[in-house]
Amino acid sequence: MSLLAPPFTPQTAIQKVRMAEDGWNSRNPERVSLAYTPDSRWRNRAEFITGRAEIVAFLTRKWVKELDYRLIKELWAFTDNRIAVRFAYEWRDDSGHWFRSYGNENWEFDAEGLMQHRYACINDLPIRESERKFHWPQGRRPDDHPGLTELGL
Repeated sequence: MSLLAPPFTPQTAIQKVRMAEDGWNSRNPERVSLAYTPDSRWRNRAEFITGRAEIVAFLTRKWVKELDYRLIKELWAFTDNRIAVRFAYEWRDDSGHWFRSYGNENWEFDAEGLMQHRYACINDLPIRESERKFHWPQGRRPDDHPGLTELGL
């Protein structure tokens, strides 16, 4: 996996966001954890996570609960070694209830391009299955699939 390192430009910040989206859409906790420093620190909702082993454990739990997970991220702002994104993802629980989760993340990267800090605020909105907007096959979002702005989210 090629990492994009800071300082970010508009183009590399957009690429970094898409790389993160692609990784999370893989739903492979070990693969995703490699984008973070070994001692990466997270705040995800009210949960505090430190290091790759905790990241893997968290993502494993997440994707057991959040079935049919599909995510779209969009660049919001960036500086030299920081990126802010907004995102939405759709998922269902094991009872068949659908949700769209909205949020914002603030990321800070080390000199090699690994994420050392991740702060996520997320809200869940129950939706009907007919309200879903993310319909691509499990995995990477196709390049021609609309993003958040195009979907009105």
